[in-house]
Amino acid sequence: MRRPPDRDRSRDRFRQIRINEEITAREVRVIGEDGSQVGIMPPAKALELADEAGLDLVEIAPDGKPPVCRVMDFGKYMYELRRKERTARKKQHVIKVKGIRLTPNIDSHDFNFKNQDARRFLEQGAKVRVWVQFKGRSITHREIGQEVLNRFAEELSDIAKIEAEPKFEGPRNLVMLLTKK
Repeated sequence: MRRPPDRDRSRDRFRQIRINEEITAREVRVIGEDGSQVGIMPPAKALELADEAGLDLVEIAPDGKPPVCRVMDFGKYMYELRRKERTARKKQHVIKVKGIRLTPNIDSHDFNFKNQDARRFLEQGAKVRVWVQFKGRSITHREIGQEVLNRFAEELSDIAKIEAEPKFEGPRNLVMLLTKK
């Protein structure tokens, strides 16, 4: 099934895969359709082998010395690559980071409410980014913000641990990151 080199094939995010006449190396290592190694030969001879079998010559390892080519059905090969990518994507686990903003002079009711939110986020498997935002002259009392964050972490110590200690980000935000134990 030799395809003309100018035919528009769908190219994925995969590397540029060369087939048939697109293979430019002087010699290639050829693997037969059954998986056995045929040997090292010029691409023209390998193309003849692929033609006889009614299949394509696909370059599967272009970095090899010499490059490795296999006699196979190109469409089937691309299908397998896409399927592997799909299953790998399904297995990925994306960690969400939820944010909770506090102020240095937060009321106890608001503090408890935000604490409940953080607990719920942690139980759902998300990380929680807690920050104290200083406004106006409250920046002069940074230790109050530090105490608020320490109290927040202490309230959640049964299910959370501190991943990133409190530190300043920017001129007015004291930030801490919590994760589930």
